[in-house]
Parts: sequence; C-alpha cells; structure tokens
Amino acid sequence: MKHVKFSLKRVSIYLFILIAMVFVACGDGTPGTRETLTSGTIRVSADESFKPVIDSQVKVFEAQHPGAKIIVDYKPEAECLRDLTNDSVRMVIVTRGLSAEEEKLMTEKYSYKPRFGSMALDAVAVILNNKATDSTFRMTDLESMVRGTSSLKYKVLLDGTTATSTVRFVRDSILKGDNLSKNVVAAADSRGVIEYVSKHNDAIGMIGVSWIGNREDSSQLSFLESVKLAQIECRGCTGTYVQPYQANIAMKRYPMVRPLYYILKENFEGLGSGFSNFLIYEKGQLIFSRSYLLPTRMQFDVRTVNISAE
Repeated sequence: MKHVKFSLKRVSIYLFILIAMVFVACGDGTPGTRETLTSGTIRVSADESFKPVIDSQVKVFEAQHPGAKIIVDYKPEAECLRDLTNDSVRMVIVTRGLSAEEEKLMTEKYSYKPRFGSMALDAVAVILNNKATDSTFRMTDLESMVRGTSSLKYKVLLDGTTATSTVRFVRDSILKGDNLSKNVVAAADSRGVIEYVSKHNDAIGMIGVSWIGNREDSSQLSFLESVKLAQIECRGCTGTYVQPYQANIAMKRYPMVRPLYYILKENFEGLGSGFSNFLIYEKGQLIFSRSYLLPTRMQFDVRTVNISAE
C-alpha cells in the first residue's frame, strides 16, 4: 500500500513538473523552447501582390534551414493588416509600416513593441495584350481610364476593387482619394489580371512587377508571350517614357513605386526574427533584386535590360 502511495506521489510530482514546463514555454506567447532563429513553424500573412518573390524567399530560407517551416497565407493587404490582431500570425508583409497609433495599440496589446521596416521598392507595372496597338501612356491617361473619362476604350483590370494594395495605390496615388469608376474590373488575384489581359485586346492591367520581372521563372516567361509591359511617362523627364526597370525605380523616373514592409510580432529570438533578418540582409535582398524589385537595405547593380520573353 505504501508502495502504491509512493508511486502515485511520484507520478503527481512528474505531472506537476510537466505542466509547469508547458506554462513556462507558452506563458509568454512564444511557441515553445525548441523554436530558434532557424527552426520551428510560424504563420505569415502576405500581400498577394508579392506572391512570386515571397515564395522564392521562403523556398531558399527553408532549403538553407531544414528545421524551419514558414506557412504563408496570401491575402489582400487589408486582411493582412487585420491579422496583426490574430495571435496565430507572427508576421505580415504589406506595402506600409505601422502608424504611430497602430504601434501604440499593438504595444499595449502585446506588452512589447512590434518591429517593422522596409525591405524593397516595388513598381506597379502596366500590362497590355501583345496585340494591343498602344504601348505608351501618360499618368493623365491612366488617371482618366480609372476615372472612366478616357477616350481610350480600355477595360482596367486590378487584383480586386476594395482591399488590395494595388487598389489602395490607384486610389491614393492616381485618383488622390477618389473612388474607382465602373470601368475598373476586379480579377481574383494578380494571376487573374494577367490571364484576362492575355485574352482580351481591350484590357489593361496593373500588377506588381515581381509577377513578370523574374526571367528565371518559367511561368513568368510564359506570361510575357501573351502580354507586354507598357511604357509610362517619365517623372521629371520631357517626352520620355520608361518601363519599371530597377534603374528607373532607383532614379525615381518610373512614377508608380511603392515600398514593401515586414511587420513582426515577436519579442524573442524566434523564427520570425530569423526570417526577417534573412529578408533584409544579403541573401534575401539579392532575391528581391533578381525579381526586379529594388532592395532598400543593400545595394546591388541595378538592371536596365528589357523585361520580355526574348
């Protein structure tokens, strides 16, 4: 009988220790003691506009660190920002940082400051069907098209009509806060924009340049067999039209440019910190460069070659 009591007592002690270890591992909001800068599992919400380049980043990072698993959910930007209040999402990737008020609210919610910073500059590319006769546009042409007042009879395709970063860019930077016209049509996503434009001569699309800028991606090369990049009136130039090459982004000649940010909710050296470090240092910055975004943390030779299927 004493032996049974002793065994039960010992089991109770072991159980108490196990429960205590679980609370120590999880009580501060971390996923456990086994997560490191290069191992563990995290969820990331990323703007769908950047899917090709973020897929490349994750692929290389996980190949270098087999113990790491980064699960990326691609969504419209507004949904990504809402996920900042979702405890299961460690990082979001969007086209802006936090406002002072947002930073304050998140600090109060989590009892630590979220980290955020820019990683690269992206160009909003304008694409047309390869059979379209037009290939150059002024910014006033694009503005009149999205307002529905243009004499150019193009249907404008965006990757949504409300919550995406491209829609926000068009509203804020082209329409100066005004609403989109009925001439603007929503595709399901950036791939949907490309597919629609490839089949319709009267369509014009706006997408992130990473969808068609990476010549090492066979799917992007196939896109360029059916669509072409428009040239847009150069900012600060006279009578010059430019495409979204890195040199034109760097020299501020291409007029439609937006930043790419990470926002990280992590107060320890976990996998989120490891992945964000990867994105802002040499290897991640080189991947941005190869995808025709302009890295903002490190300098590489900028590319001026044509983006085409040739």
